[in-house]
Amino acid sequence: MTTIQANPLPDDLDRALLVGRVWRTGANEGPAVVAVRGGRLVDITRHAPTVADLFERRDLLAIAGGAEGEDLGEVRALMDAALRCEAGANGMRLLAPCDLQAIKAAGVTFAVSLLERVIEEQAKGDPSRAEALRAQLHATIGTDLSDIVPGSEAAQRLKTELSARGLWSQYMEVGIGPDAEVFTKSQPMSAVGHGADIGLHPTSHWNNPEPEIVLAVNSRAEIVGATLGNDVNLRDIEGRSALLLGKAKDNNASCAIGPFIRLFDDTYSLDTLRACEVNMLIEGVDDGFILEGSSRMREISRDPLDLVAQTCGAHHQYPDGFMLFLGTMFSPIKDRDAEGGGFTHHLGDKVGISTPSLGTLVNTVQRSDAITPWTFGVRALYANLAQRGLLVQE
Repeated sequence: MTTIQANPLPDDLDRALLVGRVWRTGANEGPAVVAVRGGRLVDITRHAPTVADLFERRDLLAIAGGAEGEDLGEVRALMDAALRCEAGANGMRLLAPCDLQAIKAAGVTFAVSLLERVIEEQAKGDPSRAEALRAQLHATIGTDLSDIVPGSEAAQRLKTELSARGLWSQYMEVGIGPDAEVFTKSQPMSAVGHGADIGLHPTSHWNNPEPEIVLAVNSRAEIVGATLGNDVNLRDIEGRSALLLGKAKDNNASCAIGPFIRLFDDTYSLDTLRACEVNMLIEGVDDGFILEGSSRMREISRDPLDLVAQTCGAHHQYPDGFMLFLGTMFSPIKDRDAEGGGFTHHLGDKVGISTPSLGTLVNTVQRSDAITPWTFGVRALYANLAQRGLLVQE
């Protein structure tokens, strides 16, 4: 329980510059952009009606750190309420900290997860075949590909050797080839936040969480901050065919982001992120199952700057910015329901994802068709902002 009960906010909260979103009720009902200052939430929506607008401002740090705004109360109280699936003071609720941004994800960026994707592909979505395939693959090519630089001559030699053995895979191509896998994880406005239910497609029977760092990037391809994310993964569906990636990845509440975005400043930078470790703990409510894992960012095979450049540039623009999942080295193989069956979620599982500089993101696993439907999209957002007189910036 250590990870799930860990501090939901950064260990150095007094220095961290955090921004996010809450849902307000009453006369100002609707989503509000907030900053965390001195452990309290401050509504700064009148300075930037959306988080995407906030990230476009040249004075981003000044606005987040010192612009006037309405005090909405203690942040810890709201986060505690979120874990109890309750509203906070005055009916306020915590939301995912992004809004209009596209939600993208980089896959196969760690050697361990690369091998597991190959196993999924070979198993054709059948978890009972995974253990034998894992042993065969490890015996053939080993378990450590971390020294292989994607796109390098060494990577090309390995590709040639594996092809000769009949072992080349589309996952190997994006894992050690020149081009990263970057896909659309979810739609703008669809991510859920800290304390929310996360959704599994009802047809999936082999699935897992993916604990990841998520970059916040503006329209100028500038990384302005980072947060935590759960790229909910359906191993059986993607394993049947890579062309089912959309069905495997993009479902109701299949993307969790939060709790807040920490902005890059003198206390937190890309180098801090490169050195961090993302920890995860799964707690099975119905069977007491416990599984821990971690992703050490120093072992990522593609630098975050490279992943951003492969996502956004002359070849593709994001005028509202984007959130970018950086991938994970966590691939659960611990047996849960049967020997050799590996891990899969049970409904009600609690998933905690944490790192000291960003806090802890906690969610509960449910079926995507049993979770409250997603109805508040971009059109609803702008109708709400117009009604509240928030579309004209100062």
